[in-house]
Amino acid sequence: MSQLEIDAVVFDVLGTLVDEPAGIRNGIRALDPSLDSSTVEQLLSLWQQHIEREQRRVLDGGRTYLTSDALDEEAARLVAEAAGVGDPAAVAALARSGRRLPPWRDTVTGLARLAERHPLIGLSNASRTALLEVNAHAGLRWHQALSAEDARTYKPDPAVYQLAVTVSARPPERLLMVATHAWDLRAAQALGLRTAYVTRPVSDPPIAADQFDLYADGLDDLADQLDKDNPSLLGRTTS
Repeated sequence: MSQLEIDAVVFDVLGTLVDEPAGIRNGIRALDPSLDSSTVEQLLSLWQQHIEREQRRVLDGGRTYLTSDALDEEAARLVAEAAGVGDPAAVAALARSGRRLPPWRDTVTGLARLAERHPLIGLSNASRTALLEVNAHAGLRWHQALSAEDARTYKPDPAVYQLAVTVSARPPERLLMVATHAWDLRAAQALGLRTAYVTRPVSDPPIAADQFDLYADGLDDLADQLDKDNPSLLGRTTS
């Protein structure tokens, strides 16, 4: 593999750095502690299907853009109705569970290690407000955190990845997009970004036709590979 020279690392957040299903699953259990595991999983699937469908409608032009907060509120009402819970306060608490997401075991230490050598940019479909709370709850470290809300669309719309290109003021090929979702990496790749797939339990794995620049088992593995390929920092000069 040829040397991978990059100026900044761009991270997907939901799924790649935090366990999104676990946070929502916890919210569903809090909604009704009597629910058995099978029912919790069915309700989690209902939530996920709603979010995916409505984001796709926004992308396809079938619905005017609305933030992830509004979509989470819709999903929470659907789940609460299916569970037979009508308490508005309980529904509101469930909607906020999408912001209380646990980090993966290597996330905090991995980001800290990577931040010592590379500017880090978070790039998420979460709203600005939600992203702030996700970052704070999980202890994520960034030099810049960008929300798809600024582009008024959702990944995989190219406009979302363009946010990172614009903020970094670097050519796309000098940015490395890191994600556990192959669809996310394909979209970034189409805009010219370099790509790194990180394995997670909730991943959308690559298919045979995918050709990403790096494949890592976790953030420590990613850091090891980047240390070998790209020892310099953004803006570092040599005498």
